[in-house]
Amino acid sequence: MSESIVLDVQNLTVRLERETLLDRVSFTVRRGSLHAVVGPNGAGKSTLLTAILGQIAFTGRILAHWRAGGRIGYVPQGFAVDRTLPITVEDFLALTRQRRPICLGVAKTTRHRIAGLLERVGLSGFEERLLSVLSGGELRRVLLANALDPAPELLILDEPAGGLDQGASAGLEDVLVALKDREDVSVLMVSHDLHQIRRIADRVTVLDRRLVSDGPPAEALGDAGGLAWLPASRSGAATP
Repeated sequence: MSESIVLDVQNLTVRLERETLLDRVSFTVRRGSLHAVVGPNGAGKSTLLTAILGQIAFTGRILAHWRAGGRIGYVPQGFAVDRTLPITVEDFLALTRQRRPICLGVAKTTRHRIAGLLERVGLSGFEERLLSVLSGGELRRVLLANALDPAPELLILDEPAGGLDQGASAGLEDVLVALKDREDVSVLMVSHDLHQIRRIADRVTVLDRRLVSDGPPAEALGDAGGLAWLPASRSGAATP
């Protein structure tokens, strides 16, 4: 069974002083799947990711069924770029991929490695673009490229489409589907975009500090309790 599971969360509980942020949450992420986590603001979604990343104390168990050399790739929700810093996409991606200082140039082998990463996320030819001039969707893809190398056992995305327009969100969606279907990348994604989740997720976990529902999108999001937090104007569109 563990061969088909990449992450197993068992009775995860997180308390901060007297407040319970997560209460006995259990679910599994299957290898090669796109698993979405949804819920209202304050439901514990970010707390869940923080616990999985090992950055907060918890009780319960988080079991990672890694292959040899397995690691987590992480794309945060926000990433501030200093608009006065003249750093290119290639320079940014080279920072952790070569020992030689970037001011001395990017090594040929590193250039090839970066070109391959950018191709995987649909940004071929963006090497010389300044980070400061990228759109929100383009920057999100650069961060995704950075998270994909070295190859992660689990890719964690925190609101990957947050703040993006419809076109940029659709482009990122295509990249994620390609990574999952063609490269067997396992993805755990926090998102508020239920329409997108219905299109691309294999499984959905609904949180409200506790586990509300867990299953295929139509089942998990069709649960009345799981959708009670949606605005009335959207709840009708989100139900099956």
